[in-house]
Amino acid sequence: MTDLPDTLTNFMPLLMNAGKALLILVIGWIAAGFISGLVRKRVNRSPDIDKTLGNFAASVVRWVILLMVLSAVLAVFGIQTTSIVAMLSAATLAIGLALQGTLSDLASGFMLIIFRPYKLDQYVDIGGTAGTVVDINLFVTELKTPDNVQIIIPNGQAWGAVITNFSHHDTRRVDMVFGIDYGDDADVAMGIILEKAKADSRVLQDPEPWVRVTNLGDSSVDLTARIWCDAADYWELKFQLTKEVKEAFDQGGISIPYPHAVEIQKKG
Repeated sequence: MTDLPDTLTNFMPLLMNAGKALLILVIGWIAAGFISGLVRKRVNRSPDIDKTLGNFAASVVRWVILLMVLSAVLAVFGIQTTSIVAMLSAATLAIGLALQGTLSDLASGFMLIIFRPYKLDQYVDIGGTAGTVVDINLFVTELKTPDNVQIIIPNGQAWGAVITNFSHHDTRRVDMVFGIDYGDDADVAMGIILEKAKADSRVLQDPEPWVRVTNLGDSSVDLTARIWCDAADYWELKFQLTKEVKEAFDQGGISIPYPHAVEIQKKG
């Protein structure tokens, strides 16, 4: 029967190696976070470099360090990385098929950084999913919706989808449609809309605000206003002008028609 001290003696090297591996993992994980954060700050500090590149570079540095840490942990247990490479080479096809989605995300991540269809803090729609870009790393793009919901999109899907970037240009056109009654004066109504638009300092005068009769509906004459503004002012300007035009219509005697229900009773 084996003595307990002999058993402990046999397990001691394994326990010591496990302790070393754990220590390397902890230190490596902390170092990866610290160094990647340092890279992000240093790159973003330069005004000539877009901060999207800083986040991506930090992500690359973090993964490289973690791979080095993994290699060091395996070496503690006597597993040489050359042996692992040989094993992986023998199973290249199977691994390639298993990781094709991940490799596609990785390649797409580099394509997104090179061509930059969107950047950090821009509001975009990626394949029908809209939000503000929070992060772009090696594998995924992170969006935040206006109601503060996190959305994670694999880079492969993002690169292959239709991307609508609402923040790419400095200015945007606000399209607004107002319906008035057929008995109202369209010229008066258009004058009210133009007056309110030109009175707002956020409205650009070049291109000049534009208002026209664009449709004769079933119950209303539709007036379309096209107004240009800075992209950052888009929503607040649209909300404010909608309110002001409605109030001005009320004061000017311009009515906004709405659907009416007609009840027909049949007498028997």
